[in-house]
Amino acid sequence: MAFGRKPEEEIITAETKIWECTSDSCKGWIRDNFKSNEDPVCPLCGSPMESTTKVLQVVDNNSPIKD
Repeated sequence: MAFGRKPEEEIITAETKIWECTSDSCKGWIRDNFKSNEDPVCPLCGSPMESTTKVLQVVDNNSPIKD
C-alpha cells in the first residue's frame, strides 16, 4: 500500500507546430504559439528557424499577447 501517493495523471499529447533551429550544432526549438514574431530566430544561437511539427504534451499559452 502506498498511502498519500497520488494517482498519475494521463499526459495528453498532440501533434504541435514548432519552430526548429536550422544550425546542425544547436538543438533549440520553440512552440509556434510561444514565438515572439513571425520569423523567429533561435534564442540559443541566433540562427534562423524553420517550421515543422512534433508530438508534444498539450500546453496552453495564457499570455495576453496574441497573434
